[in-house]
Amino acid sequence: MTDELSADNEIEEEELYEHYKFKADPGQEIIRIDKFLIDRLPNTSRNKIQCSAKNGNIHVNGKAVKQNYKVKPGDDIAVVLPYPVREITLIPQNIPIDIAYEDDDLLVVYKPANMVVHPAYGNYKDTLVNALVYHIDNLPKPPADYFGRPGLVHRIDKNTTGLLVVAKTEMALTHLAKQFFDRTTDRYYYALVWGDIKEDATITGNVGRSLKNRKVMTVFPNGDYGKHAVTHYKILERFGYVTLVKCKLETGRTHQIRAHFQYIGNPLFNDPEYGGNKILKGTISATYKRFVENCFELLPGQALHAKTLGFMQPSTKKLLSFDSELPPNFSDLLSRWRNYSVPN
Repeated sequence: MTDELSADNEIEEEELYEHYKFKADPGQEIIRIDKFLIDRLPNTSRNKIQCSAKNGNIHVNGKAVKQNYKVKPGDDIAVVLPYPVREITLIPQNIPIDIAYEDDDLLVVYKPANMVVHPAYGNYKDTLVNALVYHIDNLPKPPADYFGRPGLVHRIDKNTTGLLVVAKTEMALTHLAKQFFDRTTDRYYYALVWGDIKEDATITGNVGRSLKNRKVMTVFPNGDYGKHAVTHYKILERFGYVTLVKCKLETGRTHQIRAHFQYIGNPLFNDPEYGGNKILKGTISATYKRFVENCFELLPGQALHAKTLGFMQPSTKKLLSFDSELPPNFSDLLSRWRNYSVPN
């Protein structure tokens, strides 16, 4: 939602445009509408939402409501403003793309670290989507998607590396989106996490936006908030103070792996948002401190890589599977830990 959220009280109903629309789930808890919307509108403060409600711009079941309205299961909620929806202009940019596979329906790309996947307000250029619209003339865009994410079926974080599939046609977009929704895709991530993890396990816990810090996600184990999330992991290699794990996502929540491992006390190595960019395990020696700090310097952020990706090709129905090498700095990081001697 933009800074122009407030509107003139004299605006007639037919002059308003619907910018956002949500339907409360059947199991929705009864909460204030400003609390409901702040979890669903990016880059928006509660004050903006409250001002919008005061000005008659928030409607429930077709009628304007105030900021203290309590959302109920099944409510149809809309934010209406006195100007048309502003689309982000997608700027084609000749940015090199590492394409692992391409056919008439889709392409699989390798995303490097430090690359944002799609544009958002205030960040219109230098994203993967900018590169894609240069490479492909007419990427399909979901009709309900107002953030300029043509062709995207899934995303990975800015500092996470690895594989993404991108649809080139409406048919492929619909088919691939259903596969992700039905959880029939195969996706594995490699993560280096703090701690000497002893056995393979599954992490279960609702993931939702933190109530204290809107920029990060947190786990709500009682299921009273957030969305159901399940992460399975297997141990690949132990290094004493850190462990390399292979993760399979049963669900695909924002920052799921990062939030889940923080929740069990094993944040991802060098994860600045989830506490992994501090020395959490090991000795207090100056030598060890220098070693870890040098390891931190290898990565721009969390040690997380989307290593494999498998799905059904929409037209041929053939199963496609892709594997990617770890980026050199991640491989170097693992080599350094292998050569480090953990004191007995």
